[in-house]
Amino acid sequence: MRVTQSMLSNNMLRNLSSSYNKMGKLQEQLSSGKKVNRPSDDPVVVMKSLGYGMTVDKVAQFQKNLGEVNNWLDSSDDALDGVGQVLHRAKELATNAANSGAMTKEDRDKIKIELEEMQKQLQDLANTKVGDKYIFSGNMTDKPLYNKETDEYEVGDSFKKDVEIEVFDGVSLRVNTKAADTFKAIDDIFKDINAKVNDEFEDNVDFGQAISNIDKLMDRVLTSRADIGARSNRAELMDNRLQVQEGAAKKQRSENEDIDYEKVITEMITSESIHRASLSVGARIIQPSLVDFLR
Repeated sequence: MRVTQSMLSNNMLRNLSSSYNKMGKLQEQLSSGKKVNRPSDDPVVVMKSLGYGMTVDKVAQFQKNLGEVNNWLDSSDDALDGVGQVLHRAKELATNAANSGAMTKEDRDKIKIELEEMQKQLQDLANTKVGDKYIFSGNMTDKPLYNKETDEYEVGDSFKKDVEIEVFDGVSLRVNTKAADTFKAIDDIFKDINAKVNDEFEDNVDFGQAISNIDKLMDRVLTSRADIGARSNRAELMDNRLQVQEGAAKKQRSENEDIDYEKVITEMITSESIHRASLSVGARIIQPSLVDFLR
């Protein structure tokens, strides 16, 4: 087969074009730091990157959910700590009233005023919110546990149901604390103590039962706080697990799509050298034109 000048020129131009494309791709990789910049570069790498990216995004969402879990648990523990302080003070009042002998009208009034303030504090604690959600209202998070209009605590079944937040694939943590009955019982004790110090009762009434009930409720509150602590520990373990999974997914994604800069730079230098050599050889292949002969 006769090799013509046209064939040599076309082959040279095709090789130069291929060399330009390769250097352009290497330059794009160096600029972006990625092996592929469009699906057509390598569909397999792109699909794997999408999968790893979805895993990273899912972990990020679970970590946000864990933040919400911690908000609920911390707020619940703080509120129950306040309830414990209220009960402690109520026990002091009941004990003082029981040991004070005949109480004067002023003594009764002081105890009644403090009890009223503690009841208001208890009502505020019962209606503790995280964001716009009431944390002691079961799954009725849009309704307060203490209803100011009726001056009653809600104790229906819906106010005792669990509220769960997903923190891992197929794993959810209960974030609410069932305290409706506890708040109602404390309120009843306050009313009982208030009635005992009322003028219509004799001075030396028995406060023993009220004090005993307060002790039982304090134990109940401590048990609830211990339960919150256990769930907080589990949330911390889940956070550690998510961090490990996030690190693994990010590492896999990086290995799949990030370039090895040293390798790509070396390839770029080699390609440039080959391209320069091709240009030099091409200049020799192309024969002088008729215009060059006429000069």
